[in-house]
Amino acid sequence: MDIPEELLKNAQKFNSTMDKLKDKIGCIVVTGSAGGGMVEVDMNGKQEMLAVRIMDKSIAEDTEMLQDLILAAYSAAIERVGEAVSTEIGSFTGIISKLLPDDLRGI
Repeated sequence: MDIPEELLKNAQKFNSTMDKLKDKIGCIVVTGSAGGGMVEVDMNGKQEMLAVRIMDKSIAEDTEMLQDLILAAYSAAIERVGEAVSTEIGSFTGIISKLLPDDLRGI
């Protein structure tokens, strides 16, 4: 069997694996915090902000500081999503490599 035929044969398995990866990434939820936990942002693996929590009501009066803390918590959440997604992608790399023909593994 030549390489193109084998690749086509495994294309459906590859697509299924990628769909599972997308679903798993979509279910990731992380929390970024700032100001020693005064502000927290929850975010999913699609980098959608799910919630913002302000733990210290006194900072609500200082609008500029509150804005800075929200941005910092958002940035922390983005970073944590990136780390979680990288971990998930790494776990699927081994599965995907098994779908490649022997000639293409390790390239």
